[in-house]
Amino acid sequence: MLNEPMLNSPHDCGDCPIRHRAVCARCEPLELQALEEIKYYRSFEAGQTVVWSGDQMDFVASVVSGIASLTQTMEDGRTQMVGLLLPSDFVGRPGREGAAYDVVATTDLVMCCFRKKPFERIMLETPHIAQRLLEMTLDELDAAREWMLVLGRKTAREKIASLLSIIARRDASLKMTGMAGTMVFDLPLTREAMADYLGLTLETVSRQISALKRDGVIHLEGKRHVTIPDLGRLLEEAGDDADGGVMA
Repeated sequence: MLNEPMLNSPHDCGDCPIRHRAVCARCEPLELQALEEIKYYRSFEAGQTVVWSGDQMDFVASVVSGIASLTQTMEDGRTQMVGLLLPSDFVGRPGREGAAYDVVATTDLVMCCFRKKPFERIMLETPHIAQRLLEMTLDELDAAREWMLVLGRKTAREKIASLLSIIARRDASLKMTGMAGTMVFDLPLTREAMADYLGLTLETVSRQISALKRDGVIHLEGKRHVTIPDLGRLLEEAGDDADGGVMA
């Protein structure tokens, strides 16, 4: 069950922290005004379900802050985390009535929601929105293919390094900072959530994080505050090309 929408918008479109990456990134002022008329904000606490798989969705949304997980439940009750929704990611599919996955707030979450039917009409009338949504869909496909490699072929150490690099690069792109030099961010996932997402045990996740810290690949304050002194080295630990671009 969705909670009640927030009455006051936490962000104007002009100073929204995800403005340059969200589905509205290329919109002109009049197009933003049209979206403004159909948008509202919803907030969810960590652990709260946004929508269940198969439920009808009367909205689409962009993640403004926080992280959500996409999970699939099998017939015997086992669940598998199949994706993460980070700030600026799009939730829901125009033209599809039901949700394909359970969407659960991993951290406290704020979403900028658009009423679905009006959004679908605006999308047809606004090439900027349709083009950006296509780009985001293709980026999501690339990310899914990359994650198949992470889960299927990489070692435990490479899996941890890959996840850290994905979050670090996304955090940098949202802040519009360069890729060179030190990168600092707060890890948005617990080690239990990381283990679930990566198909590892909690003990393995903790051991590999400690090893990366001991080897100087990352610096860690507490359990969440991560400093990456050299992104290139982290990408090497992940088995990735250090010259690769920012992951969308």
